Amino acid sequence: YHLYGCRLIFDLILAPTMTPTALADTWKIKAITGSFGAELSTGDVRSDMAPGQLLDILEKNLVVVLRDQFLDHSEQVALARTLGEPTPAHPVVPGHPQYPEILELDAARGGKNAQWHTDVTFVATPPAGSVLVADVLPESGGDTLWADMRTAYERLSPSLRHLVDGLEAVHRISPLAYWGEPFDSAMSRDDAQKLYDDAARVPPVIHPVVRVHPSTGRRSLFVNPGFTSHIVGYSRIESANLLKLLFEHATQPEFVMRHQWRDGDVVLWDNRATMHYAIDDFGDAERRMRRVTIRGGHTVGPNGTTSHIVADPLIAVR
Repeated sequence: YHLYGCRLIFDLILAPTMTPTALADTWKIKAITGSFGAELSTGDVRSDMAPGQLLDILEKNLVVVLRDQFLDHSEQVALARTLGEPTPAHPVVPGHPQYPEILELDAARGGKNAQWHTDVTFVATPPAGSVLVADVLPESGGDTLWADMRTAYERLSPSLRHLVDGLEAVHRISPLAYWGEPFDSAMSRDDAQKLYDDAARVPPVIHPVVRVHPSTGRRSLFVNPGFTSHIVGYSRIESANLLKLLFEHATQPEFVMRHQWRDGDVVLWDNRATMHYAIDDFGDAERRMRRVTIRGGHTVGPNGTTSHIVADPLIAVR
């Protein structure tokens, strides 16, 4: 299964005869930036989308903000199923007791994500996309940033694009990769030990540094500070500085959108061509979110290389 491979029963929830004209009649659609991101309001995602229509909008825009939806847990999972097959909540973090697809992100219990990352790239088949719902929001702060890795790749100089097209990088789980600074995980020592032990059982993987989108065919950078440890075949100095260049390039304001959350928001993103960062600027205020991820496939590079688990310890170690 991939992002467009599992619609089946759940597509029946959505209006079967909706046309692009009808979409414009039902939804108010606004571009968020000049290159990516779309905000949809005034409609109901449970009834006002034809099968495949939301997926098409997502793959074109990479991030889709749905205003005023107020989805409960079962509706969130049902929406995710219109895009593909939901995965378990996380490889090492347990999901919701009644909804194992849902990862609960509570800022007061270690659910802060103040680090640029692309979700779960430390496995051979990272998620294709995500559905995030806001439950409790701070009065101010707590925005989320997304970086457009597709346009970031396209805006590299031709010689640098040619270089990165042929590279591969190692991705590995860092148990607390999402936390920014100051470091405060809000976990007990026992919780931290379990997370460390579980993470140690996940082998590192290699992905192409540039991936080709399976639907659109467009290329994007596929490295991120949260999980990419080093570039295969490069020295420590070469790898660290090339990755630093790519990260700084991709997170320029020209390639970044900032979402200010409101009650009822649902945000979808294409995990194959974006990074994101949850800004930790709300102090001790409550911020609770829930996320469902959509199963993805192997990453494929411009020259046909694919993602795979690292077999050689001399490559994996760093």
